[in-house]
Amino acid sequence: MVVGNQSGTALVVALSMIIVISLIALASSYTSLFEIKLSGNKRGSTDAFYGADTGVNEITTNIANFNLNQYDAQTHTYSPFSDSTNTTPNPTQVQAKITYMPAQAGPPRGMGFSAINLGYAYYQIQSVGNDQAGSGSTATIQEEVVRLLPVQ
Repeated sequence: MVVGNQSGTALVVALSMIIVISLIALASSYTSLFEIKLSGNKRGSTDAFYGADTGVNEITTNIANFNLNQYDAQTHTYSPFSDSTNTTPNPTQVQAKITYMPAQAGPPRGMGFSAINLGYAYYQIQSVGNDQAGSGSTATIQEEVVRLLPVQ
């Protein structure tokens, strides 16, 4: 039995292999681009979170931020980073406000000690951080702070 002319078979097999290898290369490049975008988004959200956390930490370390004379009498709020007289550093350019909560009274739950000669002032700090690289990520941290005050 004589086999027919097979001179083009090698070319067809080679072209098929090139197509398969090209598809694998395209799939891996799309996967790589997706992973790069995903890691960039993760970095942006992490930067925004740490920026907001830095805002809360900077506010709580400056006792002058809890002076009620600076607060708006109607809303009981104060924005320390918007106040030009405030010396609190704002290295991550967050937007933050402190809200005094006069309705809350008494010691916080779970303090575990007798607090007869102390007064309490409750505040809520809200800090909004943005991604420094500009990917549009934002993070908001809210933290409640209780200031212990001596009773005269």
